[in-house]
Amino acid sequence: MAKLSFHHNDGNVDVLDVDTGASVMRAAVTNGVPGIVGECGGNAMCATCHVYVREPYLASLPEISDDEEEMLDCTAAPRDEARSRLGCQLVLDNGLAELEVDVPDNQV
Repeated sequence: MAKLSFHHNDGNVDVLDVDTGASVMRAAVTNGVPGIVGECGGNAMCATCHVYVREPYLASLPEISDDEEEMLDCTAAPRDEARSRLGCQLVLDNGLAELEVDVPDNQV
């Protein structure tokens, strides 16, 4: 199991215990976390699962692929060069057993 926290702009926080191997997007959509759409189903083709990763976790993340890089330029909310990622590309595994993200104001 992994611990995943979604921080919303209104101060609310959704904290989930998710199965190892789940993506941030899939965990959010499956558990009804507001603000994460995941329109394309996790194929890095829509940017509706854009999140801002909190600082302590940035060093633990995998490299951004060319596809993710391209989609991050299409996000509805401003891109943060250091912290923006697509939730569908962040998989909670043994190397990433805990993660906290901020949810943008809008996704579409």
